Amino acid sequence: MENRPIRNVALFIFLPLFFVLISTPPVFASETRGKPDKELLQETGLDECLEKALENNRRRPASRFAVEMAEAQHRQAMAGYWPQIAIKGGYQLMDEAPNYIFPSSTISLPMGGTIPITIPGLGAIDVGSITVPAQDIKLMDKESYRGSAEATWLLYDGGMRKGYREQTQGLVDIMKQDSRRTDLEIVDSVKRFYYGAVVATQLHQLGKDTLERMGATLNLTETMYKEGSGTVKKTDWLDNKIMVDSLRSMVALLEKNELMARAALANTMGMPWNASVKPKDTEMPFTPFMDQLDGLVSTAYQFNPDWSKVEAAIRAAEGAVLTAKSDYYPKLAVVGELHKWWNDYDAGMATDPNKEGWTAGVGVEIPIFSGFLTRNKVAETRARVAKIKEEQILLKEGIGLQIRDTFLALSAAEKSHQATLDAMNAAVENRDLNTRAYQQELVETEEVIRAQLMEALMSAQHYKVRYDHIALQSQLNLVVGNEVLKKLEE
Repeated sequence: MENRPIRNVALFIFLPLFFVLISTPPVFASETRGKPDKELLQETGLDECLEKALENNRRRPASRFAVEMAEAQHRQAMAGYWPQIAIKGGYQLMDEAPNYIFPSSTISLPMGGTIPITIPGLGAIDVGSITVPAQDIKLMDKESYRGSAEATWLLYDGGMRKGYREQTQGLVDIMKQDSRRTDLEIVDSVKRFYYGAVVATQLHQLGKDTLERMGATLNLTETMYKEGSGTVKKTDWLDNKIMVDSLRSMVALLEKNELMARAALANTMGMPWNASVKPKDTEMPFTPFMDQLDGLVSTAYQFNPDWSKVEAAIRAAEGAVLTAKSDYYPKLAVVGELHKWWNDYDAGMATDPNKEGWTAGVGVEIPIFSGFLTRNKVAETRARVAKIKEEQILLKEGIGLQIRDTFLALSAAEKSHQATLDAMNAAVENRDLNTRAYQQELVETEEVIRAQLMEALMSAQHYKVRYDHIALQSQLNLVVGNEVLKKLEE
């Protein structure tokens, strides 16, 4: 039998195995120095991880505060339906008391008549007119206090308040959908990181097992080329040693991936940077996906937060149209005031009727011409509504296409699951047979090495398919948007 170079095995099996092993777990790109503290290592199940993440992840409070802000803005808009009442008070000190100069005047008697006036020293005389000199009249004291209560109630506004109410209610709904999106993303992240940590552990263990078997084969190869019949050469041992050392470096990388996957899971759960979570599960479950494509799409239109956000945005934009159109109509309000004035002067303006009292009235504002401002505001808001509705159509098609793509990927993953499982079982049996045959010098070194690497490759591919199936289901739940409702109900 011709002895082909073992390095051909590495070219076609070892390199694909390397890329499968290092690319499967979804870990952070950054590396850490050393291992996490053992005191912060926890072993946790998926349900507990989800519960802790929904409780501790810092993205949730941020989204809740955004909802509270929107609700506060909505209450501000609702305040316009209530009377506006204000109490005012003040103190005033002037440098001088205000006065009024009554000018001098001459009063003539009508019809040329006269009246007798007695002047000391002159006696009685008849005059036809009376001259009144200028008079300095003090109006009030220079120091005074004033208090009042004012009320305004808008009775009719042409739809302005309703428009603001619709806009702010739409904003509240948008923020609530953003909050739901945050919860969905947290659930999706926890699932992917949890099973990413599981598959990282499996791959690390697979790498260690393969390295151990390859090491045993290396020792056997060394013994056979030194003490055997000569069918195994030193070059076979050297090629085997190169692959074992290369595999050892891969195992170190797999160990780092396992540690980072656990750290990423802990970070998603809102734990400190030096915490690490070890999944309780040692294997990934496989549950065939039974839902139909049409049902998934219709469910997405009901629960998808992006779809609900667009619907809320349309309602808010229609509210802006109402607000803009309100400038065409008059505004009617009732106003009233109670006032009290304290001043030490009792004459001039500081009389009792002026010092206290009340007023009531009705005010109306009728728009006549605004330079076409209102018409263009209405045109702008209507165009915004039309724009959002067109974007809604695009989103509808996008959601359906995204669900279809994920659904087809799930179908492909389910078909690949059984194929890779059969291939893995066959590779395990083939490796066992080749190992026993190699001990009897019935097969060449290349055959047993290829069988061992093929087993690792088929196992890694099967683990990757199982992980991809779980990740695709999680992604589908994220798009459809009903997974978080199930969690919260539980």
